[in-house]
Amino acid sequence: MHTIPKAKVKEVSHALIQKHGEAHGEMITRGVKQAAALWREEDGTPEAFAAFCEAHYHAGAEARKALFDKLTRNYEHIWGHFNQMMLELNKPLHLDWGPIQPVDVLFGSFAPGAHLAEDLFKNKIAFLTILNFPFFTLEEKHQYGAGWDRQEWAYARMGDVFTSRVPAEVNQHMSRVGTEADNYISEYNIVMSQLVDDDGERIFPEDLRLISHWGLRDELKANYDGSPEGLARQRMIYQVMQRIIDQDIPQKVINQRELNWNPFSNKVYRGGKEVDAPPEPLTRYQHLLNNFHAHKQADQWSPNYPSYKARAFEEGLEMSMDEVEALFKELVSAPVLKDVGALIARCLGRDLEPFDIWYDGFKARSGIPEAELDKITAERYPDAKSVEKDIPNLLTTLGFAPDRAEEIASRVVVEGGRGAGHAWGAQMRSQFSHLRTRIGEKGMNYNGFNVAAHELGHNVEQTISLHDVDHYMLNGVPNTAFTEALAFIFQVRDLKLLGLEQDNPLREHLNTLDILWGTYEIMGVSLVDMAVWRWMYANPEAKAEELKAETIRIAREIWNSYYAPVIGATDSPVLAIYSHMISYPLYLSAYPLGHLIEFQLEQQMRGKNLASEIDRIFTIGNLTPRQWMQEAVGRPLGAGPLLEAAEKAVGVVSKE
Repeated sequence: MHTIPKAKVKEVSHALIQKHGEAHGEMITRGVKQAAALWREEDGTPEAFAAFCEAHYHAGAEARKALFDKLTRNYEHIWGHFNQMMLELNKPLHLDWGPIQPVDVLFGSFAPGAHLAEDLFKNKIAFLTILNFPFFTLEEKHQYGAGWDRQEWAYARMGDVFTSRVPAEVNQHMSRVGTEADNYISEYNIVMSQLVDDDGERIFPEDLRLISHWGLRDELKANYDGSPEGLARQRMIYQVMQRIIDQDIPQKVINQRELNWNPFSNKVYRGGKEVDAPPEPLTRYQHLLNNFHAHKQADQWSPNYPSYKARAFEEGLEMSMDEVEALFKELVSAPVLKDVGALIARCLGRDLEPFDIWYDGFKARSGIPEAELDKITAERYPDAKSVEKDIPNLLTTLGFAPDRAEEIASRVVVEGGRGAGHAWGAQMRSQFSHLRTRIGEKGMNYNGFNVAAHELGHNVEQTISLHDVDHYMLNGVPNTAFTEALAFIFQVRDLKLLGLEQDNPLREHLNTLDILWGTYEIMGVSLVDMAVWRWMYANPEAKAEELKAETIRIAREIWNSYYAPVIGATDSPVLAIYSHMISYPLYLSAYPLGHLIEFQLEQQMRGKNLASEIDRIFTIGNLTPRQWMQEAVGRPLGAGPLLEAAEKAVGVVSKE
């Protein structure tokens, strides 16, 4: 690797300032320095670098704007088509097309754009971009951003395109490792009807197949019906979760329908006779470790964000890990949580147990039998096409005008997903957003619709923030937490979308408590995720066995610090169950941040037309979280608004 000497950088900057004037001094100095930092020996001599800067610096507002427009048009086409290729190659893995073949995994792990950045550096397009649209740090965006107009923000986002120069083979390796981990999780199902208790009895419906962790969690939530059978099912699911975390789950019982398994004794039976069933190897933790090593390889090539932790938080979320961690700890330490826990225990008529972090009784649907909801959704949505056809109706139910609902719906494609469900957005305005959701042979069940409502929120955000922003370079939202916020806003209105919304005078207070309890749960999971990554960076040579032990230790420590005082039980490892830790490295923080954003958006939208506010807010585009929140709701992101409302809510609900 060759770096342009500092003296040459200074010389080139001085020459350009002399030519174009002192008014361009800051941008010239910034652009030349950043381009020089990524220039390698194979790119040319220092003299070639100087000649390149001389030839390609665009001075003057008109020349710079013309260059920006050309770069924007071409990047949209490049990114859009690479995104489309990835979407198509992953369809056999993501859609319910039958058994996955080895060739599907090979193509799914192939990253068509792995060489793109390197190619753009080699032909100097990347250097042209950096020179004319240099990078601003997060601190600088906070310092200057409030005074930037929309064009200046778009220029700053162009400066974020090339902040590192990771070799293609490293990008390809990250893609392969990520796909392998995602495929492992997508195929990690437990056939619940094969589970037996200590009396050898099956307590789950026939052919109930649940993906870990999403399906297990949602089934646990669905069993808050007050019945002894519901509680027995919850305790069994919790036991299954612990076996998965501990990796002593028998390999033979994963995604199979032939053997019976007692998760309490951990014994496996065939035809009533016990059979030998060795535990799953440390596959779960090996995938986590593989992701760590793959992403760590990029550290040396990322001068602005020299660790994956920095890339995930400071670059991806545009919030530091320390800032996010402090925000989460503020909420999970809040005294009001003990009052909420006591209220839940009173409602359940028993002491809380660890799985009650997924208590679902604050939702209005708690009074509607799950079987009735399943019947309604199965009849309404027998297949993916029926979901897609109904999107305009769903959007008008939320307040969108019919023509606007049709416009948004026309840009969304619904497909039957293999996993729990996800949304894949377009990166080019001529393409579509894709909603993937799990639909069984007998149609969509209620849990599936609840997830689909969440994913539809993503699709609406993806569509508005791509098609309706004023600059393509500002498309999207500040980070994934902001798209999660709109997804939560849709998800919490699932009954309204089904035409089943109930008139409950406590609805607003119950919704506040529901958001608080859900945020409390997912913040603990995210704190575990962050702590595990800190530990892996501190112990880069660790093996899977050590990682497993440390992950469980961390999960128990965080549980004992923030959850045992509320729940009562100690030493639970359950915060380590989330599959995101394995296949979506350091993504989990987006969910609790999304809940906090959701709550502040809900407060902003109260008394207003929901659809109009969604259109206004999500055309703000990809600013920093701080600037976006100021423009969207007029106050910064924080735990305070939710905690203040929860204190009031718990007082009102406790009196009922």
